[in-house]
Amino acid sequence: MKIEHVAYPMPDPPAAARWYAEHLGFRVARAMERSPYTCFLLDPDTGAMIEIYNNPAIAVPDYASMDPLLLHLAFAVDDVAAVRRTLLAAGATPVGEITVTPDGDELAMLRDPWGFAIQLARRGTPMT
Repeated sequence: MKIEHVAYPMPDPPAAARWYAEHLGFRVARAMERSPYTCFLLDPDTGAMIEIYNNPAIAVPDYASMDPLLLHLAFAVDDVAAVRRTLLAAGATPVGEITVTPDGDELAMLRDPWGFAIQLARRGTPMT
């Protein structure tokens, strides 16, 4: 058994899918052009997928008001500051500054243009 995907609702899945593909390196693996606008986004480097959708049967959470430690999508990066600058220029917003943990992990938290939290991580000791 393996994890296929993690899913969360978004207010505008087609627009978010384009932004995630252009700025986060995802590839759209499957997309629906009608409600619930389900988009499966594939990380081509790892094979991991996320699903974003907008099903009228449920409300999209107010991600912007949620503490990003409650729910976020984390990316391993080589240069936290450079990727952070690139995403900010692409419409992301910062949540605090870059921090370094006692274990040497360098972390930055941002929000995508729809308020969903994104974490950038360069681990002091690689996780995998």
